Amino acid sequence: MLPALNPDSANLTDVLSSSLHAIAGEENRLSLPPARHAVVLLVDGLGAHSLKARLGHARTLAAAFSKRSVIQSGFPTTTASAIASLATGVRAGQHGLVSYSALDTANDRVINQLSGWDARLDPATWQRVPTLFERASEQGFTAVAVGASRYRDSGFTRAVLRGARYVAAGSLAERLRVAVAVGETSAAASITYVYAPELDMAGHAHGWQSPQWTHALESLDAALAGVVGRLAADQGVLITADHGMVDVPPSAHVLFDTAPELLLGVRHFAGEPRCLHLHLEPTLTADQRADVLERWQEAEGHRSWVVSRDDAIAADWFGAVDAAVAPRIGDIVVAARKAIAYYDSRIPNDHGRLMVGQHGSWSDDELRVPLLRFGAFAD
Repeated sequence: MLPALNPDSANLTDVLSSSLHAIAGEENRLSLPPARHAVVLLVDGLGAHSLKARLGHARTLAAAFSKRSVIQSGFPTTTASAIASLATGVRAGQHGLVSYSALDTANDRVINQLSGWDARLDPATWQRVPTLFERASEQGFTAVAVGASRYRDSGFTRAVLRGARYVAAGSLAERLRVAVAVGETSAAASITYVYAPELDMAGHAHGWQSPQWTHALESLDAALAGVVGRLAADQGVLITADHGMVDVPPSAHVLFDTAPELLLGVRHFAGEPRCLHLHLEPTLTADQRADVLERWQEAEGHRSWVVSRDDAIAADWFGAVDAAVAPRIGDIVVAARKAIAYYDSRIPNDHGRLMVGQHGSWSDDELRVPLLRFGAFAD
């Protein structure tokens, strides 16, 4: 049986959308009470499993952790897809950011959806649906996104945060202070998104079980402690994440190019190390395409889910899939079941092979993320 999201459990598409309903005084999936100002802090790489294992290092976060403090991210468990789902309230099959790197069918190339934007890729059309910030503005609410200055004008920001006024701030403590100040100064009800990449950076470089990751968690907790005590009665704060992580040692790297038969018929490799998207040569016959799938299933089926695009869509991996989005999904999707990561050793100086913390697939460590409530949203 293939994995799938639990429809009875909340996921990232519910977080910002419920916050918008809350400031409008409406019922919502997360049962948030009405609030005039909502802040959503997304901590990149903060899995529920890793947080629970290190709660002793995070007193402020621990005080808000309860049985209902865990939700699902979405699939794939990767930043580009997850933040797009948070910001739009829909899953990848609708907004179109289906992986970390994806096939740009119009230009027959694979593009990095976080940092690979250029003049040939229009953020306004590649991300296909209105954002919740645009909806908030249409309703007369103040919509703000707070992050580092280096992200202000990126293609990814323009794709997923359009409709929000972007405010650049330095340290995480400063970002949080700026976010809380929005509620203190806005005449209209407001919704503010804050992005924190520090924990993810430590996890990729050193692994979530490292002292560096724990130190980044302590810094996050200290920054949060500096603002939760000053929240006004009508300010609610939610803390969540785009994905968790598994630590993958170099000994668990799978160099798929060392098996030449796995390269046959594949035109492009997209996705990421724990969730490959294989795009096949368009000239292949149906039988030849079936042969490629069978070869990958025989070679990797013992440690990964290896499925066709049609089967992945039928299993609801990407939610409802728009016809224009379907070609961005690999003809074959290889999602790791075990603690492995796929690499192509033909790529020179592949710095990705230095990463310890990895994500992208269906394990609970990657999929389950916290949802912590403070201020007007507190339990």
